[in-house]
Amino acid sequence: MDLTTNYLGLALKNPIVPSASPLSQTVDGIRRLEDAGAAAVVMYSLFEEQIEQESEALHHYTTYNKYIYAESIDFYPDVADYNLGPQEYLDLVASAKQAVDIPIIGSLNGVTAGGWVEYASKIQEAGADALELNVYYIPTSVEHTGAEVEELYLDILRTVKQYVSIPVAVKLSPFFSATANMAHRLAEAGADGLVLFNRFFQPDFDLDELEVVPRLTLSSPYELRLPLRWVAILYGRVDTDFAITSGVHSHLDVLKAMMAGAKVAQMASELLQNGVGRIGAILHELQFWMEEHEYESIQQMQGSMSQKNVDYPAAFERANYIETLQSWRPKPDALGQRYLWGRGTTKGE
Repeated sequence: MDLTTNYLGLALKNPIVPSASPLSQTVDGIRRLEDAGAAAVVMYSLFEEQIEQESEALHHYTTYNKYIYAESIDFYPDVADYNLGPQEYLDLVASAKQAVDIPIIGSLNGVTAGGWVEYASKIQEAGADALELNVYYIPTSVEHTGAEVEELYLDILRTVKQYVSIPVAVKLSPFFSATANMAHRLAEAGADGLVLFNRFFQPDFDLDELEVVPRLTLSSPYELRLPLRWVAILYGRVDTDFAITSGVHSHLDVLKAMMAGAKVAQMASELLQNGVGRIGAILHELQFWMEEHEYESIQQMQGSMSQKNVDYPAAFERANYIETLQSWRPKPDALGQRYLWGRGTTKGE
């Protein structure tokens, strides 16, 4: 079976790409992903806050004693010549490129078009083959309009594209009011790929301590349906590459992603839960399924189940909503009884 695919201009040996996660925080971790069969690796994210924090700390130390002992400034590096960003991240990208043969995709996570985007060029200089922009933004202001939120994403992309020549993908939120138009505008602004979708982690309440606490919940296969639907809708209409992330746990999920129109399927939760060896198992199951169903290549199936290629394109839109609701039927239980929906009583068959 030919499992090759092409994503962001990169020729990949298969469509499985581990997404940004703790698995890529060390060179050994990246080696293990390659050995398991990963076609490329998205590095864990470098955050805007990290860069700003280091910049502010350096500014403090270089100016703290300026007016007390002027000569003390000589002990500190010149700000103009000093690397203000997390050097460890850049070093890891460079080391990973030397250690593995698969493409390395850097990841920048931020919410403004500020100076942090300059690190896109530093990631490129470190050897990254491509860059993924993870714009994690929660618009909480009642005065912030949807149009302003969209411009924020576009401004960040345009600014980054000024700094790099490597391909750039944008990881999107599922909460845009006009997802198709936003995808089109990002592609027009230079996005080489779109990653659907970013999982916004939701806070929880600790009722004993009366505190708001973070809760990290890994994805479930059910979450695949949302990006699957939108990639299938956008395929052939927006001129860019698509990656599906969130809910990819099995070879069947990878197949669905490809048939919707994605070039790669990104996964993290499955690998964090069950180990990186799952990549090899999924690839084996993928090949077996393709052989059974007489597929010769991944590229043969890409987009085959997209909205433009299925017999019933309305299945992706509102027309399928009523049908879906009407399709539900109660299942008889072991006693031959069924639960009456919304009434809390049982009735014999």
